Amino acid sequence: MNLRKTLALQLSIAVVAVALFASCNKSRDYKNSSRATGWKMNAKEGGLQYNAKAKEQETGPGLVFIEGGTYTMGRVQDDPMHDWNNTPNQQHVQSFYMDETEVTNLMYHEYLEWIKGVFPPSDDQYRKIYEGALPDTLVWRNRLGYNEVMTNNYLRHPAYADYPVVGVSWIQAVEFSNWRTDRVNELILEQEGFTTRNARYDVEAGQTFSTDTYLNAPTMTYGGSDSITRGGKRSEALLKRNEDSTGLYVQRKDGLLLPDYRLPTEAEWEYAALGLVGLRNYNVYRGRKKYPWDGQYTRSGKRRSRGDQLANFKQGDGDYGGIAGWSDDGADITAEVKSYEPNDFGLYDMAGNVAEWVADVYRPIVDDEFNDFNYYRGNVYTKNYIGDDGKVKVVTADSIVFDTLSNGKIIARNLPGEILQVPVDEEETYLRTQFSESDNRDYRDGDPRSTRYYQSFSDVEDGETSDTKRMYNSPKHAVYADSLGQLERQYDKASNRTTLIDNEVRVYKGGSWRDRDYWLDPAQRRYFPQDMATDYIGFRCAMSRVGSKSKKGKRPRH
Repeated sequence: MNLRKTLALQLSIAVVAVALFASCNKSRDYKNSSRATGWKMNAKEGGLQYNAKAKEQETGPGLVFIEGGTYTMGRVQDDPMHDWNNTPNQQHVQSFYMDETEVTNLMYHEYLEWIKGVFPPSDDQYRKIYEGALPDTLVWRNRLGYNEVMTNNYLRHPAYADYPVVGVSWIQAVEFSNWRTDRVNELILEQEGFTTRNARYDVEAGQTFSTDTYLNAPTMTYGGSDSITRGGKRSEALLKRNEDSTGLYVQRKDGLLLPDYRLPTEAEWEYAALGLVGLRNYNVYRGRKKYPWDGQYTRSGKRRSRGDQLANFKQGDGDYGGIAGWSDDGADITAEVKSYEPNDFGLYDMAGNVAEWVADVYRPIVDDEFNDFNYYRGNVYTKNYIGDDGKVKVVTADSIVFDTLSNGKIIARNLPGEILQVPVDEEETYLRTQFSESDNRDYRDGDPRSTRYYQSFSDVEDGETSDTKRMYNSPKHAVYADSLGQLERQYDKASNRTTLIDNEVRVYKGGSWRDRDYWLDPAQRRYFPQDMATDYIGFRCAMSRVGSKSKKGKRPRH
């Protein structure tokens, strides 16, 4: 009897201990209380407000997920051209997202219509905004060819709606990406009930939405209109509960807004184009790939499609599409997107159709000795301009900054509603080890400024000038306005220029409808001035991945 009582008592103590332990663990759950202080999180009384229900990043419109990894960037096949600008090096890229297809004429047309509606070109104040966004349709003209049908129809005719946009400079591609970011996040805020429904259709020039402005100064968004920024159903409900609620505006910590749409880096683009995931075997890749598809040839080896070309490219002199009635690639100029099979990442036209802009400034070498993680040349660090009142300065309709490009075209560097950006200074660079100035485009590329002995005050010595001491002695064309406001263009006629490379040329990747199959190799790299356009270069957008490297857990090997 005593034994039974003893066992019952011990069992009761064990149950109580387990209950106390579970209760203790529950109270220490960091989603409910802080592991740092023990304070309750998301308490009505105050303290840290944290979105414990936040999930992984949503996939933005038009994008597909690319799981990052390590790969051999650069030429892994023969190099008959011997240009030595894509020597192999090992790089690692983080996971990111990329457009499933190239940006199409229809997608770009939506951008133009938005600009026309918000900044009517009939107004002299805004004319340059619309003109600066227009693709150059004259790229189709050829002095010994009749291409006027493309000049007049390719951009806007519905027959070409799902064809990749061309005639777009690198700068225009960047501006489109910025616009796309704001429109996507603007819709998210509306759908989540924070902003007024359909307000995005009725904005005026001084009331445009900017993601950065909303995150840094939400009361200045939409031109400072509270009726829009706090006019959604969710915001109205929060206001009824507590007029001073901090949840009226979405913040970065809420994880609701998407990161920026942008151009992919060269390392990202090449990694995505190769699609090596299809050759993965344990912790190595089974061989190498010459094209985005498996195999060493441009024709399909599958039974149902044997002999069909796998991309849109130039097969030979005078052969852009093949014999009539049995076309090799189904296109003479560009082809409709998704006309060919995607690669193993689900990306279409990563070889052929149009070559594509990437974010990088071109240099013949990839400095993998300095960096082999998310490699990118082109960083120009900026910060928000803070006025004397301690607030960020938001661009207004009267303070738009216009730039005159080397070809004489004028573009708007920012639009009303965006925060004015200025270069970083000593406040951010002093005693830092990883960067010391705002503009890093020519870092470690062999020019005098890249040496450890460089001193800015000794830039002119022994009759030399800063122009002659440049590593890349490219032409410098001048464009300026005369006393009447007319643009004057002066070509650089110097006879001692040795290269076209400078900080204003950007890399473009992939072959196009004008190129032979040699350029279909994702490792191939070429460059073109960032403010000029052609009939064979388009672009697609990318987006960084925040959070986990993969969307799914590791699968078993067997």
